[in-house]
Amino acid sequence: MYRQVNLLSAEKISKAYSEKILLNQISLGINEGEKIGLIGINGTGKSTLLKLIAGQETPDEGRIIKANGLRIEFLPQNPSFAGDATVLEQVFAGMSPAAREMAEYEAKTLLTRLGIMDFDAKIGTLSGGQKKRVAMASALTHPADLLILDEPTNHIDNSVVDWLEKILNSRRGSLLMVTHDRYFLDRVANRIIELDNGRLFSYQANYSKFLEMKAEREELEQASERKRQNLYRSELAWIRQGAQARSTKQKARIDRFDKLADEKAPSAYENIEIKAGSARLGKKIVELSHAGKSYEDKLIIKDFSYIMLRDDRIGIIGPNGAGKSTLLRLMAGILPPDQGSVDIGDTVKTGFFTQENEEMDETRKIIEYIRDEAEYITTPDGTISASQLLERFLFPSSAQWTPISKLSGGEKRRLYLLRILMGAPNILLLDEPTNDLDIQTLAILESYLDDFPGAVVVVSHDRYFLDRVSEKIFLLEGSGEVERFEGNYSWYADTVRQRAAADKAAEAKTAGGAGTKAASSVDSAASGMNASKESSTSGFRKNRPLKFTFKEQKEFEQIDDLIAGLESKIGDTDAQMAAAATDFTRLQELISSKALLEKQLEEALERWVYLNELAEKIGQK
Repeated sequence: MYRQVNLLSAEKISKAYSEKILLNQISLGINEGEKIGLIGINGTGKSTLLKLIAGQETPDEGRIIKANGLRIEFLPQNPSFAGDATVLEQVFAGMSPAAREMAEYEAKTLLTRLGIMDFDAKIGTLSGGQKKRVAMASALTHPADLLILDEPTNHIDNSVVDWLEKILNSRRGSLLMVTHDRYFLDRVANRIIELDNGRLFSYQANYSKFLEMKAEREELEQASERKRQNLYRSELAWIRQGAQARSTKQKARIDRFDKLADEKAPSAYENIEIKAGSARLGKKIVELSHAGKSYEDKLIIKDFSYIMLRDDRIGIIGPNGAGKSTLLRLMAGILPPDQGSVDIGDTVKTGFFTQENEEMDETRKIIEYIRDEAEYITTPDGTISASQLLERFLFPSSAQWTPISKLSGGEKRRLYLLRILMGAPNILLLDEPTNDLDIQTLAILESYLDDFPGAVVVVSHDRYFLDRVSEKIFLLEGSGEVERFEGNYSWYADTVRQRAAADKAAEAKTAGGAGTKAASSVDSAASGMNASKESSTSGFRKNRPLKFTFKEQKEFEQIDDLIAGLESKIGDTDAQMAAAATDFTRLQELISSKALLEKQLEEALERWVYLNELAEKIGQK
């Protein structure tokens, strides 16, 4: 019987900063081969827990026991480097010369795939996103039994996220990661642990199964809470009547009442919603006409025209440096075009969520920062105060007078986003909104965008968020051209795969034709060279006549219908995927079914090419 090998155990660890308790007597074991996703709202202590496991911080209470010789590699959320080191020196930091030599090819391959081409560049000259990718290459290059990653999908584009999924799935070592990317969690993690109010809950599942299991847990908790409240009411009635004597039995009952009164009801973040008002939007929104933009000698946006619609939901994708943020800033009117024009309607009120938070006075209180934008706003539910809106956005009233300096990076991002929404914009431009926001905040934002009455344009590498929000995809690949696709990210990805399959079939057909021609030439030459020899023999040696076998004949007659049927099934599956956008389990089943159908279609197309070429040769077409 296989026995799991325990790599690390955290026993009853606690950690607090000032008066805020992040971890309260939690225990965690990590076994060999586990790929664990750690989730929870920003500020609950996810990054702190990773640092404790990695040995970069020590717990206030409890202990962490590691297996002998355990090798841990840690990618922090915000890596710090020596600015005078080169990229390769940083990747190889801590390695022996012999190990560096062995890992050099792998390191350069990883860096190239992550978009870092200049291996001798000084770290101090790189952007924050580039530094994070160098740190990731370093973590993946060093041998490790336990790899710890804090937000690994930030600052990398969609294709690199796909590649990273494959890398992590093929690794033999264990993995502990914090990420907001729900597709990534679903495809990589085999265990989910959730931090909630200092407690840790563990689920032996990927993300979609975790959602089912968590719903079951919360139903049980709520049932238990209803029983507790009923018992509390009965005990309260007895206490109010007054105890006639202080017997041991009565004292025990009073103690039980005190314990019931001290118990906290389970939290229910998922039930929190946010709605905000928006200013009136006229007919003209944003019109780009032959707009172009360059930086120095590099063309970023080329001859782009688009008339934004009131209900647009646009996702902008492409590799880093392709011009996604530039296009967004053109739409916002922040950047003037070098060619063409950008015309913004008089009634447009833009809410622009940038990659970097605006400058915050961190001595101010949370509620003061929001009140600077608005004291009250009108929503579909009526007029609500800044304090009420903060509560709906996961800032409880007890925390609203906390200085901004006490917040985590993710909490500051959430606060910055809320201030933008408090301004009641009618156009939302969101530049990488999923970076550093937790899953629950993203779910609230997605719900808000469902009902938002104006246009939304988002730059994101988060495939789930793009599927959930966008109805059009704009692709930038670095040439300056902007290619448009109807549908969300999955529709775009399907279109690209179908193009690739069609191109492959066309190449096979071309190669097959060239091969037939070459073979014909060779046969003719051989025939001429051997003609005299063959004529001197008794009788001519005839070649076997070219024709379909019975099976090939039947296949040739049915192949067109087979291809049409597979294409129809793929279309039906696409429709089912769109309808099941929030049902992770069903969506995963449909994704697997579609992958199988696409493989069958690719094989059928290749077979179609062969059968049609054969039919041409024997004159059957």
